[in-house]
Amino acid sequence: MIQSFAPFVNSKTEILILGTMPGIASLEKQEYYAHKRNHFWKIMYTLLDNLPISEIFEEKIQLLQANKIGIWDVLENCERKGSLDIHIKNQKENNFETLFKEFPAITKIIFNGKESHKYFLKKFGQIKGITYHVMPSTSPANTMSFKNKLKIWSTCFEYPINIFLGKPFDGVFDDQ
Repeated sequence: MIQSFAPFVNSKTEILILGTMPGIASLEKQEYYAHKRNHFWKIMYTLLDNLPISEIFEEKIQLLQANKIGIWDVLENCERKGSLDIHIKNQKENNFETLFKEFPAITKIIFNGKESHKYFLKKFGQIKGITYHVMPSTSPANTMSFKNKLKIWSTCFEYPINIFLGKPFDGVFDDQ
């Protein structure tokens, strides 16, 4: 049985990014999105215009929290062989009822991948007053290019900008 981490949220959190369950590299380092090929931190630092990416996990969390963003996982614990969500079984979801009561400013959930959304929706359904956005997984198992992941993730934030063209994202993706 593997365990997720505690949530990184505070009273100012408005956007909650949810993964499914940390992968092996993250569990070993006890840090969210620790695999060196996971695009999560590169996407966040790029969208928040704060490159280069810090090597210090606490600074990464501070950047998210300064931008009213929290992170957690849908699952509290599960059995899983390897790091892929498709191998999850005997899962138990985190206590979101309590989380949303304690942190009522959360009005948007961004799911890091389809599996996190699937597990959340199955257990909690659509929660009134909270909008859901399902983004491509930042995991290295998702072979979509960084550029396309970044374009799609940018649509979840206040000013969805196509940073490559300097204009609003038009929904058209390059094959690069």
